[in-house]
Amino acid sequence: MTLFRSTRTLLAGCMLALAAAPAWALDGTDLLNKITAAANLEPANLAVTGIDVSGERVTLKGLSVGEGSGDRLTVGDVVLDGVTEEADGSYAIEKVSFPDVNITEDTTQITASDMYLADVVVPADASAGTIDSMLFYGEAHMGPMQMTAAGQQVLAVREVSVTMDRHQDKPGIRFDGTIDGVAANLSTIDDVQTRDALESLGLTKIDGKITMQGDWEAESGTVEVSEYAFDFANIGRLDITGSLSGYTPAFIKAVQETTRTLQENPNKEAAQQAQMFAIFGLLQQLSFNQAQIRFDDSGITNRALAFSGKKQGVSADQMALMVKGAAPLVVAQWNIPSLQNSLSKAITAFIDNPRNFTITAEPKEPVPFPLILGAAQSAPNTLPDILGVSVSANE
Repeated sequence: MTLFRSTRTLLAGCMLALAAAPAWALDGTDLLNKITAAANLEPANLAVTGIDVSGERVTLKGLSVGEGSGDRLTVGDVVLDGVTEEADGSYAIEKVSFPDVNITEDTTQITASDMYLADVVVPADASAGTIDSMLFYGEAHMGPMQMTAAGQQVLAVREVSVTMDRHQDKPGIRFDGTIDGVAANLSTIDDVQTRDALESLGLTKIDGKITMQGDWEAESGTVEVSEYAFDFANIGRLDITGSLSGYTPAFIKAVQETTRTLQENPNKEAAQQAQMFAIFGLLQQLSFNQAQIRFDDSGITNRALAFSGKKQGVSADQMALMVKGAAPLVVAQWNIPSLQNSLSKAITAFIDNPRNFTITAEPKEPVPFPLILGAAQSAPNTLPDILGVSVSANE
């Protein structure tokens, strides 16, 4: 009986210990290898001085990026928190934290902090050519970043944030990105003429943000960019939207494999020639659906007219008249009859009252990219008709 009780106690203790511990220890090397494969890197491109695994935390010590034994970029210790291995061999990571950046070269210094990825999924097999075989993250973030030269701030960014969400009903991803608090100081430029021109245009200090929104449907490869905007105070807002199809996971995989094969070719000249043919072949899978470029003016046009007029020895109003008079002559030289009148009218309307200017390309049917490239090389004046281009102002 005593032996039976002792055995039962021992078994109960073992069961409690197993219940308190994780089902199996994480394999840090396997995780690093799968991250490397998912990022389309060669095994030696990511190197570490050590891998520390503690529960659900994995630390990639002394991480560096580079090719072979050449120059490498040292990132430092990268901490992965909330790491779990799924039944299919993939990994889920709650947060990947990167060390702060502080780089100094001569009189230039670059600093950046609060950099991380959240809700990361590392696929078990990156070679499958499906959306599930791609590296995914829910958020990419960087906090304050700045560049200084000789002690003066040249460029600063308050925050960068990119988020992605998977579709629930079909394979695909929605994405949203913001680069907020962009500030550039161009008054430190050494060239006197350039600095004077920037002062006249009111561009010595630039403040604004960059935003992007879009959607990717994996099965059709349709990418819809609903917003890609550069919005800067006292300059204006440039918004680019568009759509293309054929950008499928299989296409992405083919591009990656082609790039890797060409990089491995020791004959660089032959590799460059092969690359041209390979790219042209891959582009046959892509089609152009539509695009639009819209600029909303916030004062830069009138300042540009005043600056150009001053150089010509005339007033801003006189310069505006010169531009409107020259527009039809310049447009006529481009030999695009379908746009000649509308483009001239749009330029005249915008110069008279700079509010907004829009160029839209909307063909009746999707246009294969090789057809666009061929027309651009042989008969560029036919592109407006092929792409269904229209121009408008102040609408």
